[in-house]
Amino acid sequence: MNFVKRAGFSLWSRRGRTLITLCTFLVISVMVLAGVLIADATAQAKNEAKRSVGAEVNLVMDLSSQNAAGALMAPRIRAATVEKLGAATPVQKYNYSMFDRGVVKGGTELVTGGADTAASGMGPDGTATVGVLDSALLPDFRSGKFQLLSGAHLTAADKDKRLLLIEERLARKNGIKTGDRITLGANEGTAKAEFTVAGIYRDPRPSSEPEPEYFVDPANMLYASIGGFAGLNPTEDSALQVTKATFLLQDAEDLQKFKDEAERIAGSELDGFQLDANDKAIRQMTGPLDSIGSTAALAMWLIGIAGAAVLVLLVNLAVKQRRKEYGVLLAMGERKWKLIAQQALEIVAVAALAIGLSSLFTQSLTQSASQSLLGEEAAAARHKLDSWQPPAPGSTGIDQGIDPDDKPVENADPIDPIDRIDIRLDPAAIATVGAVGLGLGLLATAVPAASVLRLSPRTILTKGK
Repeated sequence: MNFVKRAGFSLWSRRGRTLITLCTFLVISVMVLAGVLIADATAQAKNEAKRSVGAEVNLVMDLSSQNAAGALMAPRIRAATVEKLGAATPVQKYNYSMFDRGVVKGGTELVTGGADTAASGMGPDGTATVGVLDSALLPDFRSGKFQLLSGAHLTAADKDKRLLLIEERLARKNGIKTGDRITLGANEGTAKAEFTVAGIYRDPRPSSEPEPEYFVDPANMLYASIGGFAGLNPTEDSALQVTKATFLLQDAEDLQKFKDEAERIAGSELDGFQLDANDKAIRQMTGPLDSIGSTAALAMWLIGIAGAAVLVLLVNLAVKQRRKEYGVLLAMGERKWKLIAQQALEIVAVAALAIGLSSLFTQSLTQSASQSLLGEEAAAARHKLDSWQPPAPGSTGIDQGIDPDDKPVENADPIDPIDRIDIRLDPAAIATVGAVGLGLGLLATAVPAASVLRLSPRTILTKGK
């Protein structure tokens, strides 16, 4: 009788042991397959989350270098250099801005009666004015926090025009509509110019809360076309210079590539600046996905290793129980490799059946389990973010045990764009499980079988070992 038939008879005659081995293989297959499916699904979901957040790099002042140098003025970089960076391959869109004081003239009155804005140092008719290349790319407008009520955004085509965006409360107080004109004076000197109101926007922050960066009433914040506004306070070389820039990349994977390109193009002009990527926003959004992947991987390894240990014990015990069978077959002239092949074939048959069974229900089981885990992890992450309290005004919070780096990133709600992860069973996952299961089975079979078959048939039959 050939060893293939013997393998079939052996499995049938030892149905109890076969069933136990099948159950062990089934547990291993389910856990490994679930781990692979969750890993693939979370990786896909993370990519979708990254695309929804977008890869963003901000060129901002490096506070650590400024403090070390004792600098009082914000560093500036030529707009022409920023435009070269914006033309780099990974960049999809870019924006830049500069800040200065704008003095309203010609009868325009600022909104008063809100928070005390004396700390801004703007004076009675002065307010924070941000010259910007493209207002639609400002974070507050991109996120939807600010809403354009009328008119149009400032664009790169308006760069050298004299256009303004004003807040609706300032417009309401002065009866200003889109298309009207406001006279702005320079920060220093007597220069002034008329600016056309291109649009009116809404800032939801109350006047009782000063704008956190410029300490003015949010109702008085002005956004101007950058070239026209910079013309009020020209630099010595007349070159347009900016204090901030934002680059939106095509792919989050291009972050490091862009940083290297920026260092090459800008060189020493980056002194005093840092390239701040939105890695924190991506980590905040994808944190629950990482937790699910880690939990699934840990469970897969723990149960997989425990199942493999049980499988090794079962196979080792089975091989030792068949010593006399091996001795008789060897005495009858059967070759040793055929006996090992028979044992391996029995394991392969059981493993293949277990893998086939696991593929029937693991996908639906994993989908349900992963969805439940996603909800729990996302809820826990949101609770942690919601419970974060900023330090008191004028305090860093370090003495209170508050880490400023733990401050949540706005508009990066955990799993906000993803309400589920899709578990999909594909041939690659089955191949992975098959390789793991068959590898364990063959290893568990070959080692004990080879140790028995090193003995002679007489030794096996007479001494029973």
